Amino acid sequence: MAKEKEHLNLAFIGHVDHGKSTLVGHLLLKAGAIAEQQLDDGENKFRFVMDKLGEERERGVTIDLAHQKFSTKKYDYTVVDCPGHRDFVKNMITGASQADAGVLVVAADDGVMPQTKEHVFLSKTLGINQLIVAINKIDLVDYSEDKYNELKEEVSNLIKTVGFNPADVPFIPLSAFEGDNIKEASPNTSWYKGDTLIDALDKLSAPDKPTDLPLRIPIQDVYSITGVGTVPVGRVETGVMKKGENVIFEPAGASGEVKSIEMHHEQFEVAEPGDNIGFNVRGVGKNDIRRGDVAGHTDSAPTVAKEFDAQIVVLQHPGVITVGYTPVFHCHTSQVACTFLELSKKLNPATGAVDEENPDFLKTGNAAIVKIKPTKPMCLENAKEIPQMGRFAIRDMGQTVAAGLCLNITPAK
Repeated sequence: MAKEKEHLNLAFIGHVDHGKSTLVGHLLLKAGAIAEQQLDDGENKFRFVMDKLGEERERGVTIDLAHQKFSTKKYDYTVVDCPGHRDFVKNMITGASQADAGVLVVAADDGVMPQTKEHVFLSKTLGINQLIVAINKIDLVDYSEDKYNELKEEVSNLIKTVGFNPADVPFIPLSAFEGDNIKEASPNTSWYKGDTLIDALDKLSAPDKPTDLPLRIPIQDVYSITGVGTVPVGRVETGVMKKGENVIFEPAGASGEVKSIEMHHEQFEVAEPGDNIGFNVRGVGKNDIRRGDVAGHTDSAPTVAKEFDAQIVVLQHPGVITVGYTPVFHCHTSQVACTFLELSKKLNPATGAVDEENPDFLKTGNAAIVKIKPTKPMCLENAKEIPQMGRFAIRDMGQTVAAGLCLNITPAK
């Protein structure tokens, strides 16, 4: 069966209590992706939709992403994040790196919070170039236009710092709980003349499909399915995979022929960038590969990094970063501890000019070029060549301490 509509991946980002889960739930309802009967009663009415999915994913029970999928007249959407998740930023890193656009949710009664800032910064570093701002809980401030304008200005200043142009970003006053301005224009905000959320989503531009780049599919999970065998699941980041081709998984080194490709319970002959797929490879067993491996064609296999040079920005670190520091790098779906071998240059974060050669340490707010060595084999690509596979976030002590991109790689073999 042919795929009719173009597909976009959406990340919902923002502070923890600002109503992301409720907004996603109500959006799925308004878009007809879930039925009213599937909702809980009371104030948690919409939240369960995403939370239930989170539990399913943790238990590894199902591959069905249907709860997270919805369609409008123009596009098919997948919500790539589970906003109700306990460790959202960590998810956001693997999630946002896969998103074509972000919906930043800011509560009208609460304003910009530290986490709001972190998410905005991260989303830009991880390559989200299109943004919609949902000023949520407008019902809690009596649909006040003044409150909306005040917040619009505050958020505009914030997103400007990371290079978004506020003039290109829709700011939508809405109520995730009541449903104002999600699908239909709300009479409660007669002063607002802009698009509803669904209209704004349909004005996003579909991503260019990097079909001409080498095939890269970071593996999210590996399942054993009766009658099929081993089914790795992941999103095609770049390139094209066809049935019958030979692929290799790195750094695992396992390889074989693609026997089947499946999306949302349908079989396909070909998978392209943006497709979330399950696929079966002849001769590759469940224990041969794992989350964080990357599939590519055998003739242009994914690069395994022995060490690499990277440009990073330190988002927040309670102390200083020095040579020898070994935090966890989150890159596509892999999580690998990596050691700082060398602090090469400190950069001006606003201009990128070199401020200092070989600094002794880095602290919050610094940008730098550094040399890194993974403690175990890890797939990574030069961000200039395959940008989708060249970005990462650095986590330590339960928070994202830095984010960056790979400039240069010394391959492992």
